Amino acid sequence: MTFLTTILLLASIACNTVSSSTETVDLKDLAPQAGAEANAPKGEQTAIFAGGCFWGVEAVFESLKGVKDAKSGYTGGEAKSANYDAVSDGTTRHAEAVIVTYDPQQITYSQLLAVFFTVAHDPTELNRQGPDVGPQYRSAIFYTDAEQKKLAEEYIAAIEKSARFKSKVVTQVVALEKFYDAETYHQNYLVRNPKQPYIVQHDMPKLSDLKKKFPELYAGKI
Repeated sequence: MTFLTTILLLASIACNTVSSSTETVDLKDLAPQAGAEANAPKGEQTAIFAGGCFWGVEAVFESLKGVKDAKSGYTGGEAKSANYDAVSDGTTRHAEAVIVTYDPQQITYSQLLAVFFTVAHDPTELNRQGPDVGPQYRSAIFYTDAEQKKLAEEYIAAIEKSARFKSKVVTQVVALEKFYDAETYHQNYLVRNPKQPYIVQHDMPKLSDLKKKFPELYAGKI
């Protein structure tokens, strides 16, 4: 086995990224600009997204203007606790997710949705993302209130109507019950391990897409 083959193999067996689908519309057109969203609350708010391995998803949201913090964790399961080993073997039924703390006066929830569906992951992959397979890698939005639920459902309906993807969007919209922080070694993983093969192959392209498709939102943190 050559060195290059080994690197590519290692890059394909850990936590994952996005696979692209055919784009027919710009999803930014579905998201109002900061300050324009109806009933935008004042003060910091939270949004929770699951879209495969949390390493890349966290890095994408952490790179946005108006986002104060993005933290990897687990949610949506049946067990009363969660850790990486239990979540990985499917015992708890949790999903790897990211909790985003943001200022709605600087970035809207709908803009976060646009980034989630355009850059952070592929919403048409059921219970997987790229090489990562299992319900812990499912696509889901965990809403914190009725307004977030409404916006998420309306956004998905608009995507489906626009024929943005060839395949059906499988993203779940579920009420948040409990979010468990992931282990310390998972936090800011991309920043601390930028040359790790999985990160290079799967997650760095997400940041490149973010800069290209959402230059007005990119904060240049990473």
